[in-house]
Amino acid sequence: MKKTSLFIILTLTCIIILLLAMGIGSVPIAFSDTVKVILGLTAHVDEMTTSILLNIRIPRTLLAFICGSGLAVSGVMMQSVLRNPLASSFTLGVSSGAALGASIGILFGISIFGFLTLPVLGLFAGLVTVFLALAVTMKIDRNLQNNSIILTGMAFSLFANSMITVIMAFSQEKLQRIVYWQMGSFAMRDSIYIFLLLPLLLISFFIALKCARQMDIMTFGDEQAQTSGVEAKNMKWLLLSLSAVMTGAIVSIVGIIGFVDLFTPHMARKLFGASHKYVIPAAALLGGAFMVLCDLIARTLVAPLELPVGAITSLIGAPFFIYLYFSKRKAAA
Repeated sequence: MKKTSLFIILTLTCIIILLLAMGIGSVPIAFSDTVKVILGLTAHVDEMTTSILLNIRIPRTLLAFICGSGLAVSGVMMQSVLRNPLASSFTLGVSSGAALGASIGILFGISIFGFLTLPVLGLFAGLVTVFLALAVTMKIDRNLQNNSIILTGMAFSLFANSMITVIMAFSQEKLQRIVYWQMGSFAMRDSIYIFLLLPLLLISFFIALKCARQMDIMTFGDEQAQTSGVEAKNMKWLLLSLSAVMTGAIVSIVGIIGFVDLFTPHMARKLFGASHKYVIPAAALLGGAFMVLCDLIARTLVAPLELPVGAITSLIGAPFFIYLYFSKRKAAA
């Protein structure tokens, strides 16, 4: 099947998943009513249904799709730059740093930015963790070798996680809130978060697409990149920073959600090949659709209770990633 046809099918599938997720919930909404509200034909839909869609379902579903897309593209960049199929922004400590920042905010009851306090603290701490990891790596290895970056990032991630454990030990009364935040959720996330995330993620997406050719070359190694005229070290700084900003922004708002950035790039490559000009948009669509489906399961599986979406992505993503990874290795053998 041609890549164009496959992209059309994937895009239509994403649209159908979005519309279905908007209609399914504790109050079932007809597919036609969902379409009417989206098209602005609210006069033909009752007031309660319109209110549920506009104030809860549509913002939540769109936020889930945007976050899934951003994490997936971040994973593509990280795996390409570090030439490691197990690499992700979480490897460099983005999630751990963001979780530490949010935990400190919860522990001390900081509210200087109002409802944006935890996102701001989380984003700041996540980015500081990554840039510290890169700065330390530069001191040890000026060429920014991939293994050095990964090992330093893991060390910072472990340090941040140990600090979170200490905070939990000293804050028993706020333990549940910290733990729940770390597992990720789209509940009670206002549409304002869409307008905060979307511009940042769109800019990052188009920068990543513009660097697609360099990413293709970098998968063959730093020496090959230098021979082809690609400044590997500068490109690593750019793409790693971009990936960290994307993941940090998402994690700081919805909490830690794993495996989306790990297995969706592999799935995109399995469907569209190795060229990043196809892999990046394909991963964005696959990551968004996967996140929407996981959020749908999280809020309906044991309704009226709601499960953390991070738990669902791990339960589904972990075995699926293992299958994709080892089937790919078996085919290459």
